[in-house]
Amino acid sequence: MKSVKKKNNIFWIGYSDLMTSLFFVMLVLFVVTVGYLKFQKNTTEKKLKKIEELQTAVKQLPDNYFSYQSEYKRFKIKKQIQFEKGKSEIKPEYYSYLLDVGKSINRLIDSLNSNETYRSFDIKYLVVIEGMASKDLYPLNFELSYERALALYRLWKSNGIYFNPSYCEVQISGSGIEGIREYFGEDEFKNQQFLINIVPKIGQIAED
Repeated sequence: MKSVKKKNNIFWIGYSDLMTSLFFVMLVLFVVTVGYLKFQKNTTEKKLKKIEELQTAVKQLPDNYFSYQSEYKRFKIKKQIQFEKGKSEIKPEYYSYLLDVGKSINRLIDSLNSNETYRSFDIKYLVVIEGMASKDLYPLNFELSYERALALYRLWKSNGIYFNPSYCEVQISGSGIEGIREYFGEDEFKNQQFLINIVPKIGQIAED
């Protein structure tokens, strides 16, 4: 009888020790998990702050050339660039202005790329040049809008405005007579314009 009681006592003592050990294991896991989640939260907040800083910096193009449309997250070239109906050739009277536009974009991209704050972002930039056309019954307005955007890029390139392909990609596009349009009726011709999107493509953000 005493032997049975002794075995029962040993069992309960062992069981108690096991449960105590499991309790401490669970407690340690809980503390580690809470600490890890807090670390992840702080890391995420830091990354979001860096991304917000970058998005703010991207908007720093000179307002004498650009109008930033926050509702569309894009830049519009302020000056109305007018073309002959069905033509994509840029008139010489706009050359000086558009060259200054290209230089200002290039300066911004270069300055962001060389900025100590953003070097750890593993970042590339996408510059989208979008041409638009007005509803003037020309049958090839979609093709025309692309050709106008291409004409602007070629104007920049032929005048030494070079976007470094190691950290900047240029995309030419045309939205024809669709897309987001600002002008209607008598002002429809004003939709002949260039839109610029500068999109930061963020890779791995290094920890501080």
